Amino acid sequence: MRYMMLFLIIVPALEIGLLILSGQAFGVPATILLIIATGILGAYLAKKQGLQAIRNVQDQIRTGQLPGDVIVDGLSILVGGVLLLTPGFITDALGFTLLFPQTRKMIKPFIYRLFRRWINNGNVIIYR
Repeated sequence: MRYMMLFLIIVPALEIGLLILSGQAFGVPATILLIIATGILGAYLAKKQGLQAIRNVQDQIRTGQLPGDVIVDGLSILVGGVLLLTPGFITDALGFTLLFPQTRKMIKPFIYRLFRRWINNGNVIIYR
């Protein structure tokens, strides 16, 4: 959490720099259209993937299974959708990475390790 402030300063600065470079390289109208297109595509993919995740959770609950892995998928889809709605190329790349199931599988071990670290440090408490 101590790196959050640094993250909130560096990422927007990098995003602004990339947007300026993109505007110079491709032109301002093309850059704006690209930002709008990634936002629309991200919203569509997040909705489609999110509804599928909800169906998967319901199916697993219906069969008596714990939906732990599917919950992490749903959380990743939510974060990926939010990142895609945020203007910028870095956040778009991270958002698409979290939305596509193939790349999400590669990121899940890091998410699990992060959750375990939070639980072990007492940052997250699970009540049963």
